[in-house]
Amino acid sequence: MPSFKDKAGQTSVGTVGALAGIGMALAGGATALWVRNQARKAQHDNPPLGQFVEVDGVRLHYVEKGAGPPVLLLHGNVLQLEDFIASGLLEALARHHRVIVFDRPGFGHSDRPRDRQWTPEAQAALMTAALAKLGVDPLVVVGHSWGALVALGMALDFPTAVRGLVLIGGYYYPTVLAEGALAAPTAIPVLGDAMRYTVAPLAGRLLLKQTVRKMFAPAPMPPNFFDVVPREMLLRPSQIRAAAEDAATMTPTARRFQDRYASLEMPVTLFAGAGDKIVDLKAHGARLHDELPHSTLVVAPGAGHMVHHAVPGDIAQAVESMLRGPGALRLAQTGPSSSPVDAGGEVDEGGSTTPARV
Repeated sequence: MPSFKDKAGQTSVGTVGALAGIGMALAGGATALWVRNQARKAQHDNPPLGQFVEVDGVRLHYVEKGAGPPVLLLHGNVLQLEDFIASGLLEALARHHRVIVFDRPGFGHSDRPRDRQWTPEAQAALMTAALAKLGVDPLVVVGHSWGALVALGMALDFPTAVRGLVLIGGYYYPTVLAEGALAAPTAIPVLGDAMRYTVAPLAGRLLLKQTVRKMFAPAPMPPNFFDVVPREMLLRPSQIRAAAEDAATMTPTARRFQDRYASLEMPVTLFAGAGDKIVDLKAHGARLHDELPHSTLVVAPGAGHMVHHAVPGDIAQAVESMLRGPGALRLAQTGPSSSPVDAGGEVDEGGSTTPARV
């Protein structure tokens, strides 16, 4: 058996390094093949639930349900349109509305070409063009978390297309988020590509359930959540890239948007979980509510960042009230009761509300 020794009879450090490098490359290659096969299997096992529309060279997957005044649902980061199915919000709204929910670019079964930066403004323009192609009239836009930035982009850049905004657990001002910093390396070309096919999917399998539990906390994660929202789809390299890129754009976008909020003229209802551990209620939802005199803030006690899972009926009722025109917000009693706060209300340290007008 051949040996690798220098003249002093010692194994060459350079040779050991070379062998280690070859071993790492082989392991990395094997992992990448496994990750690619898992991604293909995930897409095969979870076929599209809806239809496709192509706009500006981008093929978007969407589900449409119900009839009546139109409503658009925009999901948050990491997840895909099935989140609105799991929460019951799609079903609740479809009783009286034509509801359209897209997989945002790069999520679920929607494309995400590399020929542009997918900022919230770019996604807002794409969604507006897609709705026009589908023949949808001006509508109420409901956005959760990162999707709230897209909803705001539509309202700011295409105000005639938006009748009202319902923003859920949104990030509205340029505060530091740990998630953005952690995701940054995965969004870098070349390095990020290597990570998305090796380290990131493996780490994701270890951390995904913990991450989603944090999103729901202090409420428990529904036991059937991953039965509806396919876990393996969330761990595909393409979706990891989309999530990382979106996370990296949050703070710059909020910095661009914050001076424009005062120009919003359509009604705005803000939903937040009193115990949200992802986005601080006072720094975002309560602050935007204070800035918009025609807004309503609804705080759900006992709910976290996934507040639409806690009070889907309340959110559906908010959409109904918005379409009926100005007036008091009448909340459906489903799940934990939530409290409306009109302009001038305050939120205390415990997340409860002190309404000025109810």
